[in-house]
Amino acid sequence: MPATSRSQQRDRTRLHLLETAVACLVDYGYAGTTTQRIQDRAEVSRGALLHHFRSKADLFAAAVGYLAELQIADIAAALEAGPDTPGARLAAVRGAMSGPAFQAALELWMAARTDPALHAALLPSQREIGRAVRELLAREFADRDPGQARVAYESLLMLLRGLALTSTLRDDPTLADDILELWLTRVLPPA
Repeated sequence: MPATSRSQQRDRTRLHLLETAVACLVDYGYAGTTTQRIQDRAEVSRGALLHHFRSKADLFAAAVGYLAELQIADIAAALEAGPDTPGARLAAVRGAMSGPAFQAALELWMAARTDPALHAALLPSQREIGRAVRELLAREFADRDPGQARVAYESLLMLLRGLALTSTLRDDPTLADDILELWLTRVLPPA
């Protein structure tokens, strides 16, 4: 087995720290995710953590980008794996927007409400996710008036985020399925 270069080791440590930060956000929420907790859980030294991220803000800014990559990959994989129907594609996007990466992102969104630096760090990644989802679902909106397509698309994202948030307190997949079906038949009927 070839030796690991310093660059590869740095990249692995950085990725491990990001994965650990996301896991802590899911398990402990934003308030409970401290740099000490991340360092302990990742089993790295304080120096290793500070080498990659000088502050909690730097770590969370990087985590935002990492979460965006995870969500985009989850959505693309779900779309490729499922049947090629509008309902199946929307269900795939819904599934990808309700897992651990999405839960961690929700923690950061809520914290960004009162943290201007985190808010600024979130915006580019959320726009990237929005563009990626729009591209993945482009054919659903292709034959629509651009203004109507934008409203339909944005309402879908808001609906999916709302369903994911609601599921933290009440998990009724049948009701969530019915709500998505209602959106599909009312907002996105065949053109």
